[in-house]
Amino acid sequence: MEFAHIALALALLPIIFGIINLRNLPRLRSTAPAGTLVSILIPARNEAANIGACLDAALASTGADVEVLVMDDGSTDHTAAIVQSYAARDARVRLLSAPALPPGWTGKVHACARLAEAARGTHLLFIDADVRLAPHAAGAMAAHAAAKNIAMISGVPRQVIGTLGEALTVPFINFLLLCYLPFGGRAIQRKPSLAAACGQLVMVERHAYDAIGGHASIKGVLHDGVALARLFRTRGHDTEIVDGTPLATCRMYAGFRQSWAGFIKNAHEGMATPVGLPIWTVLLAGAHVWPWFLLPDPEAAFTILLMFAMRAAVTIRTREPWWTVPLHPLTVLVALAIQWTALIRVALGLKAGWKGRAYPSTTGA
Repeated sequence: MEFAHIALALALLPIIFGIINLRNLPRLRSTAPAGTLVSILIPARNEAANIGACLDAALASTGADVEVLVMDDGSTDHTAAIVQSYAARDARVRLLSAPALPPGWTGKVHACARLAEAARGTHLLFIDADVRLAPHAAGAMAAHAAAKNIAMISGVPRQVIGTLGEALTVPFINFLLLCYLPFGGRAIQRKPSLAAACGQLVMVERHAYDAIGGHASIKGVLHDGVALARLFRTRGHDTEIVDGTPLATCRMYAGFRQSWAGFIKNAHEGMATPVGLPIWTVLLAGAHVWPWFLLPDPEAAFTILLMFAMRAAVTIRTREPWWTVPLHPLTVLVALAIQWTALIRVALGLKAGWKGRAYPSTTGA
Protein backbone atom coordinates (compact mmCIF):
# COMPACT_ATOMS: atom_id res chain seq x y z
CA MET A 1 0.00 0.00 0.00
CA GLU A 2 1.44 3.35 -1.03
CA PHE A 3 0.52 5.11 2.23
CA ALA A 4 2.28 2.41 4.23
CA HIS A 5 5.43 2.94 2.11
CA ILE A 6 5.37 6.64 2.98
CA ALA A 7 4.96 5.92 6.69
CA LEU A 8 7.88 3.49 6.63
CA ALA A 9 10.05 6.03 4.80
CA LEU A 10 9.23 8.67 7.43
CA ALA A 11 10.13 6.16 10.15
CA LEU A 12 13.57 5.47 8.72
CA LEU A 13 14.78 8.99 9.56
CA PRO A 14 14.48 8.68 13.39
CA ILE A 15 15.76 5.10 13.24
CA ILE A 16 18.94 6.03 11.39
CA PHE A 17 19.58 9.14 13.52
CA GLY A 18 18.70 7.26 16.68
CA ILE A 19 21.12 4.40 16.08
CA ILE A 20 23.98 6.78 15.23
CA ASN A 21 23.32 9.14 18.14
CA LEU A 22 22.88 6.40 20.73
CA ARG A 23 26.15 4.85 19.60
CA ASN A 24 28.13 8.11 19.73
CA LEU A 25 26.62 10.01 22.67
CA PRO A 26 29.65 10.84 24.88
CA ARG A 27 29.83 9.43 28.40
CA LEU A 28 32.02 11.37 30.81
CA ARG A 29 34.16 9.83 33.54
CA SER A 30 37.37 11.90 33.96
CA THR A 31 38.32 14.27 36.77
CA ALA A 32 39.08 17.93 36.15
CA PRO A 33 42.62 19.31 35.72
CA ALA A 34 44.37 20.90 38.70
CA GLY A 35 43.34 24.49 39.25
CA THR A 36 39.76 23.97 38.08
CA LEU A 37 37.03 25.58 40.13
CA VAL A 38 33.46 24.79 39.14
CA SER A 39 30.87 27.36 40.20
CA ILE A 40 27.55 25.53 40.57
CA LEU A 41 24.92 28.20 39.92
CA ILE A 42 21.29 27.69 40.91
CA PRO A 43 18.52 30.19 40.12
CA ALA A 44 15.72 29.57 42.63
CA ARG A 45 12.21 30.99 42.85
CA ASN A 46 9.96 29.36 45.45
CA GLU A 47 12.03 26.18 45.59
CA ALA A 48 11.80 25.38 49.31
CA ALA A 49 10.74 21.82 48.47
CA ASN A 50 13.79 21.25 46.26
CA ILE A 51 16.71 23.42 47.29
CA GLY A 52 17.97 21.39 50.26
CA ALA A 53 18.36 18.16 48.30
CA CYS A 54 19.88 20.12 45.39
CA LEU A 55 22.51 21.64 47.69
CA ASP A 56 23.27 18.31 49.37
CA ALA A 57 24.05 16.76 45.99
CA ALA A 58 26.10 19.73 44.76
CA LEU A 59 28.21 19.84 47.92
CA ALA A 60 28.97 16.12 47.56
CA SER A 61 30.82 16.81 44.28
CA THR A 62 34.18 15.11 43.73
CA GLY A 63 36.82 15.44 41.02
CA ALA A 64 36.91 19.24 41.12
CA ASP A 65 36.76 22.04 43.67
CA VAL A 66 33.31 23.64 43.74
CA GLU A 67 31.51 26.66 45.05
CA VAL A 68 27.71 26.79 45.12
CA LEU A 69 25.79 30.03 44.53
CA VAL A 70 22.02 30.29 44.84
CA MET A 71 20.12 33.27 43.49
CA ASP A 72 16.90 33.74 45.44
CA ASP A 73 14.68 35.28 42.79
CA GLY A 74 11.84 36.87 44.71
CA SER A 75 10.77 33.72 46.57
CA THR A 76 7.77 33.97 48.90
CA ASP A 77 8.48 30.67 50.64
CA HIS A 78 11.43 29.53 52.80
CA THR A 79 13.94 29.14 49.97
CA ALA A 80 16.27 31.88 51.21
CA ALA A 81 16.21 30.70 54.83
CA ILE A 82 17.12 27.15 53.82
CA VAL A 83 20.04 28.33 51.70
CA GLN A 84 21.23 30.65 54.44
CA SER A 85 21.33 27.74 56.87
CA TYR A 86 23.60 25.85 54.47
CA ALA A 87 25.82 28.91 54.00
CA ALA A 88 26.23 29.19 57.76
CA ARG A 89 27.61 25.63 57.87
CA ASP A 90 29.62 25.50 54.64
CA ALA A 91 31.72 28.36 53.29
CA ARG A 92 31.35 27.03 49.74
CA VAL A 93 27.68 28.12 49.72
CA ARG A 94 26.61 31.70 49.02
CA LEU A 95 23.10 33.14 48.97
CA LEU A 96 22.39 36.02 46.60
CA SER A 97 19.21 38.02 46.12
CA ALA A 98 18.12 38.91 42.61
CA PRO A 99 17.56 42.61 41.91
CA ALA A 100 14.32 43.73 40.29
CA LEU A 101 13.78 42.19 36.87
CA PRO A 102 14.77 44.75 34.22
CA PRO A 103 12.54 45.32 31.19
CA GLY A 104 13.18 42.91 28.33
CA TRP A 105 14.61 40.13 30.51
CA THR A 106 13.09 36.79 31.47
CA GLY A 107 13.46 35.74 35.07
CA LYS A 108 15.71 32.71 34.86
CA VAL A 109 18.04 34.31 32.31
CA HIS A 110 18.41 37.40 34.51
CA ALA A 111 19.16 35.26 37.58
CA CYS A 112 21.76 33.26 35.64
CA ALA A 113 23.46 36.45 34.43
CA ARG A 114 23.72 37.82 37.97
CA LEU A 115 24.99 34.45 39.26
CA ALA A 116 27.73 34.41 36.62
CA GLU A 117 28.83 37.90 37.65
CA ALA A 118 29.28 36.75 41.24
CA ALA A 119 30.95 33.43 40.44
CA ARG A 120 34.69 32.88 40.78
CA GLY A 121 34.99 29.61 38.86
CA THR A 122 36.93 28.64 35.77
CA HIS A 123 33.78 26.81 34.71
CA LEU A 124 30.16 27.74 35.39
CA LEU A 125 27.65 24.92 35.88
CA PHE A 126 24.06 26.17 35.67
CA ILE A 127 21.49 23.77 37.11
CA ASP A 128 17.84 24.00 38.09
CA ALA A 129 16.84 23.58 41.72
CA ASP A 130 15.12 20.26 40.93
CA VAL A 131 18.38 18.77 39.61
CA ARG A 132 20.41 16.36 41.75
CA LEU A 133 24.02 16.17 40.57
CA ALA A 134 25.96 12.92 40.71
CA PRO A 135 29.19 13.31 42.71
CA HIS A 136 31.41 13.06 39.63
CA ALA A 137 29.32 15.32 37.39
CA ALA A 138 30.99 18.71 37.90
CA GLY A 139 34.51 17.30 37.59
CA ALA A 140 33.71 15.12 34.59
CA MET A 141 32.05 17.93 32.66
CA ALA A 142 34.93 20.33 33.34
CA ALA A 143 37.45 17.65 32.33
CA HIS A 144 35.63 17.04 29.03
CA ALA A 145 35.44 20.76 28.30
CA ALA A 146 39.17 21.17 28.92
CA ALA A 147 40.26 18.05 27.04
CA LYS A 148 38.15 18.78 23.94
CA ASN A 149 38.33 22.61 24.06
CA ILE A 150 34.55 22.82 24.20
CA ALA A 151 32.99 26.05 25.41
CA MET A 152 29.61 24.66 26.45
CA ILE A 153 28.53 21.18 27.54
CA SER A 154 25.00 20.11 28.30
CA GLY A 155 23.11 16.90 28.91
CA VAL A 156 19.61 15.76 29.74
CA PRO A 157 19.54 14.47 33.33
CA ARG A 158 17.84 11.16 34.00
CA GLN A 159 14.20 12.14 34.16
CA VAL A 160 12.27 10.95 37.20
CA ILE A 161 8.69 10.28 36.08
CA GLY A 162 6.03 9.65 38.67
CA THR A 163 2.65 10.12 36.98
CA LEU A 164 0.88 9.33 33.75
CA GLY A 165 0.83 13.03 32.85
CA GLU A 166 4.61 13.21 33.06
CA ALA A 167 4.95 9.99 31.09
CA LEU A 168 2.93 11.51 28.25
CA THR A 169 5.20 14.56 27.99
CA VAL A 170 8.69 14.31 29.50
CA PRO A 171 10.09 11.33 27.50
CA PHE A 172 9.65 13.29 24.28
CA ILE A 173 12.74 15.37 25.19
CA ASN A 174 15.23 12.55 24.80
CA PHE A 175 13.40 10.95 21.90
CA LEU A 176 13.41 14.16 19.88
CA LEU A 177 17.03 14.93 20.70
CA LEU A 178 18.38 11.48 19.89
CA CYS A 179 16.14 10.51 16.98
CA TYR A 180 15.55 13.75 15.08
CA LEU A 181 18.65 15.91 15.56
CA PRO A 182 21.48 15.15 13.11
CA PHE A 183 24.71 14.49 15.03
CA GLY A 184 22.76 14.70 18.31
CA GLY A 185 24.24 18.05 19.30
CA ARG A 186 27.81 16.76 19.30
CA ALA A 187 30.74 19.07 18.61
CA ILE A 188 31.60 17.20 15.41
CA GLN A 189 28.97 19.43 13.73
CA ARG A 190 29.30 23.20 14.30
CA LYS A 191 26.18 24.59 12.62
CA PRO A 192 24.28 26.89 15.01
CA SER A 193 20.97 25.51 13.74
CA LEU A 194 21.97 22.03 14.91
CA ALA A 195 23.02 23.16 18.39
CA ALA A 196 21.13 21.71 21.32
CA ALA A 197 21.15 21.95 25.08
CA CYS A 198 19.06 21.16 28.14
CA GLY A 199 18.73 24.14 30.44
CA GLN A 200 18.60 21.85 33.47
CA LEU A 201 22.32 21.03 33.12
CA VAL A 202 24.65 23.46 31.33
CA MET A 203 28.37 24.00 31.86
CA VAL A 204 30.28 26.81 30.17
CA GLU A 205 33.97 27.71 30.12
CA ARG A 206 34.28 31.09 31.79
CA HIS A 207 36.40 32.99 29.25
CA ALA A 208 34.29 31.85 26.29
CA TYR A 209 31.10 32.72 28.18
CA ASP A 210 32.34 36.22 28.90
CA ALA A 211 33.50 36.64 25.29
CA ILE A 212 29.99 36.05 23.88
CA GLY A 213 28.38 38.39 26.39
CA GLY A 214 26.91 35.66 28.60
CA HIS A 215 23.22 35.51 29.36
CA ALA A 216 22.85 39.23 28.66
CA SER A 217 23.08 38.34 24.97
CA ILE A 218 19.94 36.17 25.20
CA LYS A 219 18.10 38.20 27.83
CA GLY A 220 14.61 37.92 26.32
CA VAL A 221 14.39 34.16 25.74
CA LEU A 222 12.66 31.46 27.73
CA HIS A 223 14.48 28.45 26.23
CA ASP A 224 17.86 29.61 27.53
CA GLY A 225 19.85 26.42 26.96
CA VAL A 226 19.24 26.19 23.22
CA ALA A 227 19.65 29.95 22.71
CA LEU A 228 23.00 29.93 24.53
CA ALA A 229 24.26 26.94 22.53
CA ARG A 230 23.35 28.59 19.23
CA LEU A 231 25.03 31.81 20.31
CA PHE A 232 28.26 30.00 21.22
CA ARG A 233 28.36 28.32 17.82
CA THR A 234 27.54 31.54 16.00
CA ARG A 235 30.55 33.15 17.71
CA GLY A 236 32.85 30.31 16.70
CA HIS A 237 32.88 28.16 19.85
CA ASP A 238 32.12 24.45 20.09
CA THR A 239 29.18 23.09 22.08
CA GLU A 240 28.31 19.49 22.82
CA ILE A 241 25.51 17.33 24.15
CA VAL A 242 26.77 14.50 26.35
CA ASP A 243 25.02 11.62 28.09
CA GLY A 244 23.39 13.34 31.05
CA THR A 245 21.83 10.20 32.50
CA PRO A 246 24.82 9.31 34.72
CA LEU A 247 25.48 12.96 35.61
CA ALA A 248 22.24 14.03 37.26
CA THR A 249 18.60 13.27 37.95
CA CYS A 250 15.64 15.61 37.74
CA ARG A 251 11.91 15.53 38.23
CA MET A 252 10.85 18.35 35.98
CA TYR A 253 7.16 18.51 36.76
CA ALA A 254 4.57 16.92 39.02
CA GLY A 255 1.64 15.84 36.87
CA PHE A 256 0.14 16.71 33.52
CA ARG A 257 -0.90 20.29 34.26
CA GLN A 258 2.62 21.39 35.21
CA SER A 259 4.11 19.47 32.28
CA TRP A 260 1.74 21.08 29.78
CA ALA A 261 2.42 24.59 31.09
CA GLY A 262 6.17 24.03 31.25
CA PHE A 263 6.53 22.73 27.72
CA ILE A 264 4.24 25.38 26.23
CA LYS A 265 6.39 28.23 27.58
CA ASN A 266 9.40 27.00 25.56
CA ALA A 267 7.65 25.73 22.46
CA HIS A 268 7.77 28.82 20.24
CA GLU A 269 11.55 28.98 20.56
CA GLY A 270 11.72 25.37 19.35
CA MET A 271 9.29 23.60 17.02
CA ALA A 272 6.23 25.86 17.22
CA THR A 273 6.90 28.22 14.32
CA PRO A 274 4.56 28.83 11.37
CA VAL A 275 7.02 27.31 8.90
CA GLY A 276 8.53 24.59 11.03
CA LEU A 277 5.55 23.09 12.83
CA PRO A 278 3.66 21.82 9.74
CA ILE A 279 6.86 20.02 8.69
CA TRP A 280 7.33 18.58 12.17
CA THR A 281 3.71 17.45 12.18
CA VAL A 282 4.20 15.47 8.97
CA LEU A 283 7.46 13.93 10.21
CA LEU A 284 6.16 12.95 13.64
CA ALA A 285 2.55 12.06 12.95
CA GLY A 286 3.47 10.31 9.70
CA ALA A 287 5.94 7.96 11.38
CA HIS A 288 4.40 7.43 14.82
CA VAL A 289 0.62 7.93 14.51
CA TRP A 290 -0.46 7.44 10.91
CA PRO A 291 0.62 3.75 10.69
CA TRP A 292 -2.02 2.87 13.31
CA PHE A 293 -4.72 3.99 10.89
CA LEU A 294 -3.28 1.77 8.16
CA LEU A 295 -3.59 -1.49 10.07
CA PRO A 296 -3.84 -4.38 9.36
CA ASP A 297 -1.45 -3.59 6.51
CA PRO A 298 1.72 -5.66 7.24
CA GLU A 299 4.04 -2.81 6.31
CA ALA A 300 2.24 -0.47 8.70
CA ALA A 301 2.54 -3.08 11.45
CA PHE A 302 6.26 -3.38 10.73
CA THR A 303 6.64 0.41 10.98
CA ILE A 304 4.88 0.41 14.35
CA LEU A 305 7.20 -2.32 15.65
CA LEU A 306 10.25 -0.36 14.47
CA MET A 307 9.05 2.76 16.25
CA PHE A 308 8.44 0.91 19.50
CA ALA A 309 11.89 -0.71 19.23
CA MET A 310 13.55 2.67 18.71
CA ARG A 311 11.64 4.22 21.58
CA ALA A 312 12.58 1.26 23.80
CA ALA A 313 16.27 1.71 22.91
CA VAL A 314 16.13 5.39 23.88
CA THR A 315 14.25 4.57 27.08
CA ILE A 316 16.80 1.95 28.12
CA ARG A 317 19.76 4.26 27.43
CA THR A 318 18.22 7.20 29.30
CA ARG A 319 16.93 4.99 32.13
CA GLU A 320 13.38 6.28 31.92
CA PRO A 321 10.58 4.00 33.19
CA TRP A 322 9.87 1.04 30.90
CA TRP A 323 6.11 1.51 31.26
CA THR A 324 6.32 4.75 29.29
CA VAL A 325 7.23 2.88 26.09
CA PRO A 326 3.71 1.61 25.23
CA LEU A 327 2.48 5.20 25.57
CA HIS A 328 4.75 6.37 22.74
CA PRO A 329 2.10 7.19 20.08
CA LEU A 330 0.13 9.18 22.66
CA THR A 331 3.33 10.97 23.72
CA VAL A 332 3.83 12.12 20.13
CA LEU A 333 0.21 13.29 19.88
CA VAL A 334 0.50 15.24 23.14
CA ALA A 335 3.76 16.81 21.98
CA LEU A 336 2.12 18.00 18.77
CA ALA A 337 -0.89 19.29 20.70
CA ILE A 338 1.45 21.33 22.93
CA GLN A 339 3.26 22.78 19.93
CA TRP A 340 0.10 23.73 18.05
CA THR A 341 -1.41 25.26 21.20
CA ALA A 342 1.75 27.32 21.68
CA LEU A 343 1.70 28.52 18.08
CA ILE A 344 -1.95 29.55 18.34
CA ARG A 345 -1.26 31.41 21.60
CA VAL A 346 1.50 33.40 19.93
CA ALA A 347 -0.75 34.20 16.96
CA LEU A 348 -3.35 35.53 19.41
CA GLY A 349 -0.73 37.60 21.24
CA LEU A 350 -1.21 35.76 24.54
CA LYS A 351 1.54 35.98 27.12
CA ALA A 352 3.66 33.13 28.41
CA GLY A 353 3.61 32.64 32.15
CA TRP A 354 5.87 30.81 34.56
CA LYS A 355 6.24 30.99 38.35
CA GLY A 356 4.05 34.04 38.65
CA ARG A 357 5.60 36.03 35.81
CA ALA A 358 4.14 36.78 32.40
CA TYR A 359 6.17 37.59 29.29
CA PRO A 360 5.17 39.01 25.90
CA SER A 361 4.62 36.34 23.26
CA THR A 362 7.59 37.64 21.31
CA THR A 363 9.92 36.21 23.96
CA GLY A 364 8.44 32.76 23.95
CA ALA A 365 5.24 30.83 23.72
